[in-house]
Amino acid sequence: MSFLKVNLIKCLSDNYSYIIFNPNSKKAIIIDPAEEKPLTDVISKLNLDLKYILITHHHHDHVGGNLELKNKFNCKIVGFANDSKRIPGIDIMIKDKEIFNFEGEEIELNFSPGHTSGHVFFYFRKNKYAFVGDVVFSLGCGRIFEGTVSDMYQSVLKVKSLPDEVKIFCGHEYTLGNLKFCLAFDENNDHLKKRATEIKNLRNKGLPTVPSTILNEKQTNIFFRCNDKAISRKLSLEGQPPEKVFKKLRELKDNF
Repeated sequence: MSFLKVNLIKCLSDNYSYIIFNPNSKKAIIIDPAEEKPLTDVISKLNLDLKYILITHHHHDHVGGNLELKNKFNCKIVGFANDSKRIPGIDIMIKDKEIFNFEGEEIELNFSPGHTSGHVFFYFRKNKYAFVGDVVFSLGCGRIFEGTVSDMYQSVLKVKSLPDEVKIFCGHEYTLGNLKFCLAFDENNDHLKKRATEIKNLRNKGLPTVPSTILNEKQTNIFFRCNDKAISRKLSLEGQPPEKVFKKLRELKDNF
């Protein structure tokens, strides 16, 4: 197996796009190119051979660089077969749970609706990376635009079910705002208090708070903790199913 390096590229106002590459062969892929120029600059600087672009969902801030990058580097665009009509320039259409091979890595597409009806995340099985788009954020989860609460809850559980050591790379730098929300309803969580200090230090230095890990999110992300009795009690939902707690949290976050 080849170790794949991840370069986080800040795009637009708060988007993260990712360049993943084999340091030996220089072959590379991009996840969710929000815009072309910052990505082209890094590819050129590192002398990378861009082979593929992988798309989590069709929103413009995740596909804005598709066509320019495809034309410039003659790469192939990969996306979910069921949402192919909304992904600009798509060449390779893959299905839920299908494996896409790159430099010895097995990249598994996972259908994760809620934010959009065709949202997916990509799990790099060997390197233990998950590129989750806008389904999960550091200390948060995505807004529900095209799916149902149940869709989004099940999608969050899919991400949560990955091994604890998996690194989570999300689509936006929303962590500071998410932290304030988590503290409002999970204020006695010692893991969260410790992480709050780390996050504030990173942001004060202008550094990203991404990636996180599955374990970190299990301990601190309130949307991963809907079965916690203290949280359900805080919401006056003690004894209610976790999905009902999730629904209430998502409603509160939408207006926070």
